[in-house]
Amino acid sequence: MSTAQDFIRYSLESPEAFWQEQADLIHWETPFTQVRDLSSPPFSRYYVGGRTNLCYNAVDRHAEERPDASALILVSGETGDEQVFTFSELQAHVEAVAALLSKQGVRRGETVLLYLPMIPEAVFAMLACARIGAIHCVVFGGFASGALADRIDDIKPKLILSADAGLRSGRVIDYRSLLNEALDTAKATVERVLIVNRGFLEDLQMQAPRDQDYAATLKATPQKHHPIEWLPSEAPSYVLHTSGTTGKPKGVQRDTGGHAVALCASMKYVYDGRPGETFWATSDIGWVVGHSYIVYGPLLRGMATLLYEGSPIHPDPGIWWRTIERHQPAVVFSSPTAMRLFQTQDPDHINQYDLSSIRRFFLAGEPLDEATARWTAEHVNPTIYDHCWQTETGWPMIAPLPGIEEHPLKWGSPSFNAYGYDLRIIDEETGEDRPDGEKGMLACRWPLPPGSMTTIWGDDERFKATYFRTYETGMHYLTFDYAIRDADGYFFLLGRSDDVINVAGHRLGTREIEEAICAHSDIAEAAVVGASDPVKGQTPVAFVVPTRPVKEDSALVSELRTVVESELGAFARPSRLIIVDGLPKTRSGKVLRRALLSLVEGKDPGHLPTIDDPEVIAKIRTLMSE
Repeated sequence: MSTAQDFIRYSLESPEAFWQEQADLIHWETPFTQVRDLSSPPFSRYYVGGRTNLCYNAVDRHAEERPDASALILVSGETGDEQVFTFSELQAHVEAVAALLSKQGVRRGETVLLYLPMIPEAVFAMLACARIGAIHCVVFGGFASGALADRIDDIKPKLILSADAGLRSGRVIDYRSLLNEALDTAKATVERVLIVNRGFLEDLQMQAPRDQDYAATLKATPQKHHPIEWLPSEAPSYVLHTSGTTGKPKGVQRDTGGHAVALCASMKYVYDGRPGETFWATSDIGWVVGHSYIVYGPLLRGMATLLYEGSPIHPDPGIWWRTIERHQPAVVFSSPTAMRLFQTQDPDHINQYDLSSIRRFFLAGEPLDEATARWTAEHVNPTIYDHCWQTETGWPMIAPLPGIEEHPLKWGSPSFNAYGYDLRIIDEETGEDRPDGEKGMLACRWPLPPGSMTTIWGDDERFKATYFRTYETGMHYLTFDYAIRDADGYFFLLGRSDDVINVAGHRLGTREIEEAICAHSDIAEAAVVGASDPVKGQTPVAFVVPTRPVKEDSALVSELRTVVESELGAFARPSRLIIVDGLPKTRSGKVLRRALLSLVEGKDPGHLPTIDDPEVIAKIRTLMSE
């Protein structure tokens, strides 16, 4: 294809031929007989009749060709440890863990829950599950016991692999106690629990015969080699629960063949990753970024992947940049949240290191505001690639394609729809396409491309009811994001549909107000919620994190109100601007806006199992009561 737009057009106009060609990026033990089966909407099956294996494609085939090439690089900002595993060494570790799982009675199609910090054993276990055809479910390490119990009950794991503890900014997080509480609370019975003892707890609270020491059990496992289990393309590879939801968690289920092809293609076309290079996604394996672009994506492409344990600024704000200088990643994938954090630090922590290895620098996880993009371009890398995707899609649905061509980028836009995604801006009531420049719901015409979720674990009806709507214009997958598209086809995200407030009849995305506030040079980040108002229905309240110490009654507050009014109109002007040191976030960097709204309305935000720093809520509550 001559241009990115030609490539995208080909994928939408000739999807069978397009995905047939992309299938050549991976090994098929048994060739597929049908590219896709769309006989039962909204479900779709890709590469029907084919048999393959994620672990073989990610590890074994590269170990055969380049056994001494780097595959997995561990860097811990908490312990100072660094380890490098070649593809040959990675294969040996994964085979040993696969043999261990089989010895413990785990069989193809059964589930294994992983509750681990960012240590090599987590990667070994994910790949070992793929090797034997087991379905892994990774729960973010340090998740509260209630949330963990919900996930145990949902997938009913045959085995749980956990650790004594994790580390975060020098603090020990007691995984063992959290896991015990979850197991006591859960209705499901777990036959076996293996614990990686890192030596951070004096008492492991082992409960025989269920609990076993991981290292001792691994050493006692006689069979160190485990063959590949060749799986049908549609076989489930993993379940990952969406975070921040209420009620029963949704277990996003991914297949095997379509997942492997989609990730391999994205590494080539979106990230422009090349075999032999190093890729660093700064996320966690507990989130979808960690699944797609710490573990599977880079390894499928034959790249080394960097696994980082710790926070971005511990033991000091230079740790990430020293890591880049030392290990030379060619492609880095991080988040706007992390870049805003670095904006509050001395830029010398970045400037003193050589970052010239970075060929591509990507940001995602939330809309990238122009101010953050410009700061990152100035201090980290001159070319910043914004892109957008979801846990449900598994790989980017809006993205530039530097692996095909360099095309113009626009501040505030993750570019245009990726190949395979027929994205539209629709009226959510009628399904009709909205004109360019007008706000609507971001939706994708069915079918979704390979690599997207295939269903919700154990609940096909919920999958259909939650994500799909059928209009006269056809069936659509709803992203629940509001957006606009300009005349050039570039998308601009305006916030989640549940982040829309109605101020005196004006429907306004909170993201629009946040963008206006963050355009001010003295603001690092902001979060806006819609508080109930007896006259206007709702009124915006803004929580603002400045780059320098200020008081709430300072001139800056007045300036920000004026900026919002000039950008969006008087109706968007926040009724209150609250200066805070930080915002409550999940460990993946998502702002807990519902918790902020509870504080504004004088309610208890309740139990927040996903929050990174609970003290932030206490500080804001104190501020608001003063």
